[in-house]
Amino acid sequence: MAKRLAWDEKIRRLRDFCRREGRMPGYAEMLAMLGFRSKNAAFGLLARLSREGYVRKGPGGKAAPTRRLTGAVRLLGAVAAGFPSPAEEELADILSLDEFLIRRPEATFLLTVSGDSMIDAGIHPGDLVLVERGRPPRNNDIVVAQVDDEWTLKYFVRDADGVRLDPANPKYKPIRPARSMTVGGIVKAVIRKYG
Repeated sequence: MAKRLAWDEKIRRLRDFCRREGRMPGYAEMLAMLGFRSKNAAFGLLARLSREGYVRKGPGGKAAPTRRLTGAVRLLGAVAAGFPSPAEEELADILSLDEFLIRRPEATFLLTVSGDSMIDAGIHPGDLVLVERGRPPRNNDIVVAQVDDEWTLKYFVRDADGVRLDPANPKYKPIRPARSMTVGGIVKAVIRKYG
């Protein structure tokens, strides 16, 4: 007999699926993912998810995940980064980091940074950069570019001599393509995990 999953584990698996696929799983997918033997069990789970605010009715009456299921974070207000100011915890909104950071999911990807050539721009080894494809870069955009068959992360600069890529660390020199350069995308955000 298969071991029954705890509620938190069901939520974790559903959340992972929704983040990966951008939608709720169908009944057959729930059967496989959660170890259910019947569609009635999946139907019962959806009813509970609806009662507890994890799903709502979407287009065509299908279940759609809410921010509670997709992993939204509570936005409590603002904090001073200069002089201290009195602050009270007040729920300002619920914020999905995906919705806040990603404007065009179909054109967005993450990369892990290696190397320290952009450290003075606040981009450190091990950080994640959120990169968006689609628009031409402007001067001083931070871009991911392929220069002469090598990928790099640098400031994009167009000058009288053409295009160059500038580092944000004085230990490194600007790069001018000898043969070719392709911009893979523009950095929209830097994500760093502490601790």
